[in-house]
Amino acid sequence: MPIIHNGDVEERHLHDNATYRTIVGDAEGSTPVRLGLQTSPPGFNTGVHWHPYMEIVIVLEGEGEAWIEGEGEVGSIGPGTTMVFPPQVKHWFSVTGSRSMKTYGIHASPDRIVQRSD
Repeated sequence: MPIIHNGDVEERHLHDNATYRTIVGDAEGSTPVRLGLQTSPPGFNTGVHWHPYMEIVIVLEGEGEAWIEGEGEVGSIGPGTTMVFPPQVKHWFSVTGSRSMKTYGIHASPDRIVQRSD
């Protein structure tokens, strides 16, 4: 098993100045899960989206809000918060604090698939 130093992993840009590093996973889909480290700036919102598999997001730093379809109201999130998004369930999270939010996203899939209705 390799030892991975997150800072050595290439950072790619997402929308609205967020960045993403694929810590576990590759273009060939050779791993049964995918783990990414996302850094989202203040004001960032993922937008409503869903995945064809379970996704688990763990907040490491920063403050925000999250919504999961069918779970009621928007909830507060911060360090120590874990969000579990079932397959095909719409969700979003946003950064509300003055600092960037860092999250680990675990995708129960060899590929990161993000689906949107737009």
